[in-house]
Amino acid sequence: MLMSGDLAANESLAKRQLFEPMNQCNVKNRTIFLHDNLEILQGINSGCIDLIYLDPPFNKNKKFTAPIGSSAEGAEFTDIFREEDVKDDWLKTIKEDQPELFQYLNGIKGIGKPYNFAYLAYMAIRLIECQRILKDTGSLYLHCDPTMSHYLKTTLDCVFGEGNFRNEIVWCYRTGGQSKYHFGRKHDVLLFVTKDKKYTFNVIKDKSYLTGQLKHSQSNATYSDEWGTYQEILFSKTLIKLYRDEKGYFTLTGCRDYWNIDAVGLSSSERTDYPTQKPLALLERVIQASSNEGDIVLDPFYGCATTCVAAERQGRAWIGIDVSQKASDLVKARLEKEVVTPQERPAFRKEIHLKESPPRRTDVGASVQETKYVYIISHPKSPGEYKVGIAKNVKARLNAYQTSCPDRSFKLEFSHAKHLYRQTEAHVHEYFDNRFEWVRGDLEEIKRKILAYSESHG
Repeated sequence: MLMSGDLAANESLAKRQLFEPMNQCNVKNRTIFLHDNLEILQGINSGCIDLIYLDPPFNKNKKFTAPIGSSAEGAEFTDIFREEDVKDDWLKTIKEDQPELFQYLNGIKGIGKPYNFAYLAYMAIRLIECQRILKDTGSLYLHCDPTMSHYLKTTLDCVFGEGNFRNEIVWCYRTGGQSKYHFGRKHDVLLFVTKDKKYTFNVIKDKSYLTGQLKHSQSNATYSDEWGTYQEILFSKTLIKLYRDEKGYFTLTGCRDYWNIDAVGLSSSERTDYPTQKPLALLERVIQASSNEGDIVLDPFYGCATTCVAAERQGRAWIGIDVSQKASDLVKARLEKEVVTPQERPAFRKEIHLKESPPRRTDVGASVQETKYVYIISHPKSPGEYKVGIAKNVKARLNAYQTSCPDRSFKLEFSHAKHLYRQTEAHVHEYFDNRFEWVRGDLEEIKRKILAYSESHG
């Protein structure tokens, strides 16, 4: 029998219970995956996630470990990437689905440090899945620093399209050392992209407190608009509005693209000593701006669970993925400490779901497999030779060839959708003489071989 305190705790918890999304998401709210995030992403239904925030390794070429005796003791991750770790299937998928991205990655091999290619291939295959699972109104924030931000921006342009890039947000903080040899490095970057032109975005109040500016006010007149009461002041030759709240004046800018948010300090109540921990205020701003109550927030590298805690506090559903057992311990501990009351904890623990295997997609029938096109492309300078390959988007693949040809003379001769696309391509290349992925033979016979393999193998 529940006592009155238990009733109150459960009632309070029930008020925060988020509805099961009706958008065919095949993962429950408050699910923690202890697994490689690529396989988890591949198992999530298409178009069901509202917001993705990812704070992946930065390609620093070193290992991060939490200090002994901290609440995050045992947590570690390796930020080291080598070309031998890049899987052939990743490159095949990138080549088939994102031909321009494939060309870009090949170009990276000759630029910068030798492991840049491996890092970007690792990120690219995951970003392709992130783009697939986002709703059409969804957004993605990729957290990085100047180590790879310039490369990652181009990668996002390939996956999401240049027209869907919204902001390079600069997160400014005061912690960190100084240097005699360069300006102090006091910021990270958040690359903000959307799935399409229509997306969720909420204007938020940026409370950047100013001191002493009122003495430079143009007048003492007070005005009002839909946001409240304000005065106008001249600041750095710019006329701005200062709005009053219970603590003083603050600017309302719709939130500019540079955010002054303190990092997690030594005395912060949030501090877990997890390597690269991010502040709740940072994640809460992202979540408030690009999602609404009840929306689903996904973090593929949730680490010490800041995204999960922020999403819970903001009334969003959430999914977290990490390979570290310590990360799964931290998310439960932080949620109980920072979100629920002691009385709510027993009931709340039952609402957190730990999974160690990928989900099964339900947006396609169990017997339906992914299809891609087996295509034939020709060029007049190579008579009797044809490129037989695979593409998810045949027009994009043809365009990728055309951009490398001054007279744009490549021609699409044939394409056929097939779920055994790789087997079909391999069969054609084995049957006909081939040279550098091109086959020599009669065009009509090549077509017949593709169709015959398709018919004989279902």
